[in-house]
Amino acid sequence: MAEPATPDMSTGPDRASERGEQTKRLIVDTAVRLFRDQGYDKTTMRGIAQAAGLSVGNAYYYFPSKDHLVQEFYATVQVDAAAACAARLARPGPFDERLRVAFGAMVETTAPYHAFAGKFIKTAVEPGSPLSPFSTESAPARERSIGILRDVVEGSTTKIDPELRADLPELLWLCQMGITLYWVHDTSPGQEKTALLVDRAVPLIDRLVSLARMPGLRSLNREALKLYRMLR
Repeated sequence: MAEPATPDMSTGPDRASERGEQTKRLIVDTAVRLFRDQGYDKTTMRGIAQAAGLSVGNAYYYFPSKDHLVQEFYATVQVDAAAACAARLARPGPFDERLRVAFGAMVETTAPYHAFAGKFIKTAVEPGSPLSPFSTESAPARERSIGILRDVVEGSTTKIDPELRADLPELLWLCQMGITLYWVHDTSPGQEKTALLVDRAVPLIDRLVSLARMPGLRSLNREALKLYRMLR
């Protein structure tokens, strides 16, 4: 419990920054473990600090509340997912291949947290919860996730209907949320059914994107997009 309430600057700003990032990651990792073991509601900032070997003041210095801590967890997952697929999305390629990379990276990155997700989902899906992926508080992490899918679209060599292109990253994110919800409830070994879902869903999405360019379906596509824009 000897950690100071603020970062130690005695070794210079670079070292202090590095220590600060290490401490933040320690707090997040500890919190995720406690959320998994005892549930979100029963986990306190004091308990997180004690389990991490930090002072309560130090924990609150980095995260004013549990909600802030969860938002940092969201951000960490998105940063890791972006890093996991950055190299494979660096060069242009077919839409379906790029989408498979992005969806696969998200499933791969969240895999270590599957046991925790089942207990956490009750709080995250509650209407009005700041922990919902649709909340205002979750906007930074949500935008990072959509940003990955925007890279998928922008680097695609597959022709995409111009009007659909603007909304497609967010529509893909909604698909990803559906996959994530299925993943949370997937009890198959290693969540192999979620892998199957991604494997089969990507060609279907690719086909729908291609169909949106067909003259006979453009009017239907326009109406669907109009409804989506009204409801979002």
